[in-house]
Amino acid sequence: MKKQSFISSSFILIVSVILSKITGALFRIPLANMLGGTGMAYFGGAYGLFLPVYAVFVTGLSAASAKLTAESAVLYGEDGVRQVKKYSLLLFTGAGVAGTIIMLLLARPFSVYVAGSEQIYLSVLIIAPSVFFGCITAAYRGCAEGRQNMYPTAVSQIIESVVKLVFGLAICMIIIKNEKYFSGLFGEICDDASAVAAAGAVAGVTLSSFFGMLYMIFSQNFSDRKHKENGFIPCSRSGKEVMKNLVVTVVPVAVSALLTNLTSLVDLCTIMRYIDDSVKSAPEYFETRYSFINEIGTEKFSSFAYGAFSGMAVTIFNLVPSLTNMFGRGIFPAAAAAWAVKDTRALTQNAADVLKITSLVSVPAGLGICVMSRQILCTLFPSSANEAVFCVDSLRYLGIAVIFLCISFPVFSMLQAVGRADIPAKIMLAGVTVKLAGNMVLVRIPALNASGAAVSTGICYAMMLVMSLFFFIKHTKIRLNLFKLFYGPVYSGLMCMAAAWLIRNVAGRYADDAVTLVASVLGGGAVYLVFLFLLGEYKFLSDMTKHK
Repeated sequence: MKKQSFISSSFILIVSVILSKITGALFRIPLANMLGGTGMAYFGGAYGLFLPVYAVFVTGLSAASAKLTAESAVLYGEDGVRQVKKYSLLLFTGAGVAGTIIMLLLARPFSVYVAGSEQIYLSVLIIAPSVFFGCITAAYRGCAEGRQNMYPTAVSQIIESVVKLVFGLAICMIIIKNEKYFSGLFGEICDDASAVAAAGAVAGVTLSSFFGMLYMIFSQNFSDRKHKENGFIPCSRSGKEVMKNLVVTVVPVAVSALLTNLTSLVDLCTIMRYIDDSVKSAPEYFETRYSFINEIGTEKFSSFAYGAFSGMAVTIFNLVPSLTNMFGRGIFPAAAAAWAVKDTRALTQNAADVLKITSLVSVPAGLGICVMSRQILCTLFPSSANEAVFCVDSLRYLGIAVIFLCISFPVFSMLQAVGRADIPAKIMLAGVTVKLAGNMVLVRIPALNASGAAVSTGICYAMMLVMSLFFFIKHTKIRLNLFKLFYGPVYSGLMCMAAAWLIRNVAGRYADDAVTLVASVLGGGAVYLVFLFLLGEYKFLSDMTKHK
């Protein structure tokens, strides 16, 4: 198959992510409305263990396979690519079995001692097989992406999101409608009906990873048979060398992926504990500020706060990075291939292109989330008004953090592509440390509570972005005019935010949140495009499409 350029690769992945996020929103929003803050705490709690384990055993493997495939295609040809795929499958299968076993063994101690709720235990057990399914999928995805073919990844992502939507909501709804039966079905393991319903939604996630794996297996094996050239012909490398290269590449990338997901684990371990302490020390403050606390009960307010924060504010926060991260995945094989042959000019152009286009998307989106946080939450979660109001300040701070996270990801991706995956791991370790320290200080403040976690997230990602840019430029010795790259998007984004703020304040007097949101987005977006045109940024897209 003909290789795809950075633009076409990113576009294919972005389209798939947009479709996946639409179905994801159709899944998460009704789910949050059905489960409420407490139920979403159970659902999100399972991810507290799943995401770090998944990051180590899946995310790192896919990136390593893609990197070695891209390099092998340049240096060894098609035979080298086949060799990487063969040994990737061997390594990833073993990793998948190990990861699933670890999840099963850690399920109960994690639920009781880390998450602080045994009700999460069932959800953790159900989601554990997703690690194995994800590892097999990652092997096939990495090999396809390394050859700059993003179609298999895109289609499998869409399949996964549709299966999760259909089965996750269906199972959850069945459990809720038969609450009396399911609440006692699992005995002491899970006797809360909302926890069982959350586990049902998690079952949809596991099924989605299974069907995604099946698609990758059948589609890639069919593709291999169709383009088979006289069977497998070993290249000059030994299998031992390929396996060694895979392991050496996997370890730092896996550590980086683990540390990235530890921020959610930090929130899980700190938000409920520190808010619970704050409620006990200053109950009058919380009763005055949150009039609905008496409906929930002070003893459950910390679970409510974490569930609302992780299930609503963080869900919206992750929408933009999930799109812009595709620029990092799109640039990865091109950057690895350019570095393999020491083509500094191509690497410089790739870096400039990905930073510019990422900032063009992330800056207005992040600032828009910041200024329209209330309208976004109230529009998306009309049946969870208390949770939506609680998350307004948190989402406002997270809107700023969106920008730093979005731009840092492609820099991390390029560092991994040029053989310095250890640098993102070190930077992320520093970032997680800052995140933990920030939560320990800020979440304890009653006036901030969960919003303190959002502030520390912004500080964490801002530091990581500055450090990653510094080390990438230092290692590659390329020249990037950062002012030129970021000035247009930032200035235009600020004008966009100002326009959205003005429209919000005017329209909000006469219309509901949904209408105000639409009017502000359209008005702010129009202003953004006008200023991009005035600053000459439109020339960038036409120029970038010429770079292959």
